[in-house]
Amino acid sequence: MSTAKDILILGIESSCDETAASVVKNGRVILSNCIASQADFHEQYGGVVPELASRMHIDAVYPTVSKALSDAGITLNDIDAVAVTYGPGLVGALLVGLSCAKGLCEVSGKPLVGVNHLKGHIAANYLCFEELEPPFLCLCVSGGNSMIVRVDDYTDMKVLGRTRDDAAGEAIDKIARVVGLGYPGGPKMDKAGQGGDVTRYVFSKTHMADTLDFSFSGLKTSALNLINGLRQKGEEIELKDFAASYQQAIADALLKNTMTAAEQTGIKKLCLAGGVSANSFLRNTFDKAAKKRGIKLYYPELKYCTDNAAMIASCGYYEFKDGKRDTLDLNAYPSLQM
Repeated sequence: MSTAKDILILGIESSCDETAASVVKNGRVILSNCIASQADFHEQYGGVVPELASRMHIDAVYPTVSKALSDAGITLNDIDAVAVTYGPGLVGALLVGLSCAKGLCEVSGKPLVGVNHLKGHIAANYLCFEELEPPFLCLCVSGGNSMIVRVDDYTDMKVLGRTRDDAAGEAIDKIARVVGLGYPGGPKMDKAGQGGDVTRYVFSKTHMADTLDFSFSGLKTSALNLINGLRQKGEEIELKDFAASYQQAIADALLKNTMTAAEQTGIKKLCLAGGVSANSFLRNTFDKAAKKRGIKLYYPELKYCTDNAAMIASCGYYEFKDGKRDTLDLNAYPSLQM
């Protein structure tokens, strides 16, 4: 049961191919975390099919919410608010979670709190590190976004740099398909590159002068040209070395701008967030650089790097505490920015 000092938030996440619901206490304590994944289904198509994803969300959303409440040992009446992802993401998928949240708020009278999916990824760190508090820097890297965020307070954030074209995760996924690894590309590329020589293949990188922004389209094109060149010569690609070299190049590009941001701001706490924060090459690269520079580095447990509702509930808690309330005509915004 919720008490005067405890705030229980029901989080709902459906931005892509995971239908998720979670109950979190006081933004930090996970009481339940349920996920109905569609990844195995979409693998046969080589990627997420938006229309099919939406239909599967419809089938899964209410059972997943019901399980989250049951696992937490509470009912809808015990929560203080419903937090739901309203962007960015696939519009049809977002609308399913949003509609579910609105329905729950309508019947229970509980407040609705819309959550930016990207802010949710940042909040995943609060679930794993009780001592973590703003201010800190966060590198948020996923299939659709790559950005450096200065987190001044729980609800006060500023983007210092973002990708001008492809996101880091998108660049990995596309090349994973080209070399035959399929979907989901990120985890398969990571596994393929284990033990590989990170220096064997060299890729061109785009340097954005006088800015903290990223560009990965040139690096991706360089990889495609290298692959095509080798194939035309009839030469085999050493997949282990190629995967290692390519991921290391992406990690190095992300590291360069992030450490520049740390120098410019003087902030000595850095978080990683988003699906790509699970990448072992990225973690190892940032681990070494952070130790060398005296920066305290945080990154979530692997299960909280990918899409989940606990991070949405955590972010929703701080938005709720800050007074955010949304009306039941809240819409989905597939291209929502920070």
